[in-house]
Amino acid sequence: SIPNYYQCKVILSPELSSSAQSNSLSSLASSFGIDIGKAGGGMGTEALFPSLYPDLVNSTDFKVSLFPVPVTIEGDKDEGEPDRTMSYYDYLKDEQKEPWWTAAVSGIVKWVISLFVDEEPEKKLNPFRLTKLQADIVEALDKKIVCDVDKKTMVITIDVTDQDPVICATMADSVKTRLQDFITDYRTKKAKVDLAYNQKLFREAKERYEKARRLYAEYADANEDMILRTARQKLQDLENDLQLQYNAYTTVASHLTAAEAKVQQETPAFTTLQSATVPVE
Repeated sequence: SIPNYYQCKVILSPELSSSAQSNSLSSLASSFGIDIGKAGGGMGTEALFPSLYPDLVNSTDFKVSLFPVPVTIEGDKDEGEPDRTMSYYDYLKDEQKEPWWTAAVSGIVKWVISLFVDEEPEKKLNPFRLTKLQADIVEALDKKIVCDVDKKTMVITIDVTDQDPVICATMADSVKTRLQDFITDYRTKKAKVDLAYNQKLFREAKERYEKARRLYAEYADANEDMILRTARQKLQDLENDLQLQYNAYTTVASHLTAAEAKVQQETPAFTTLQSATVPVE
């Protein structure tokens, strides 16, 4: 009468920034009773260490972000049943099996409650204010999705348990992907802001340079056989302004290239030591 449960494990090794590596060294030293303090670099500028990833995965915002993930329940091909695709939230809400005695007690409790309390209407998902059902599903995910980090090696292990083996592997891969995306966004956020600012400066500098070049060319063509010294002086002024705008344009272009390289440099790399596979037992 007890439903089967399957477990899928994903193991990752993240790339650490220099400050995170210093913190890892501090953690390793503290395990031997040694406090290297500031000599190891302290907290540095890195605020999200791998040791905090379990707290991130366990947060309400992260778990709620898994609700829309599409999952598929495979139908019995021998019986001609089609596959059914739904959101992970709907799967947890409608497709979870229970022992018959638990289901019976739960059904009686729900029936009694329905006599006195109106059914709670389905509301738009809002992590700030979850409904009772949404909060219950978030709480259920505490046991279904577990993230652990080895403080010595900083290797991340993600364990997902579910009644469906395919959905178990699907969610293990989804949790891995979302965790990587969150860490990447965090690590590159400031670099992307700087990149956007440099892109804006580059567009403005390019427009000014092209305008100065056009004015210089038009005036030079209109006064090709110039005699007046005032005309020559204006052409010289336009040429000087063109040179200034060109210098500014090339400087901003080099800053833009550096900002693009900074984003690439700050983007962390993850080595997958063990990928998600559909459990068979």
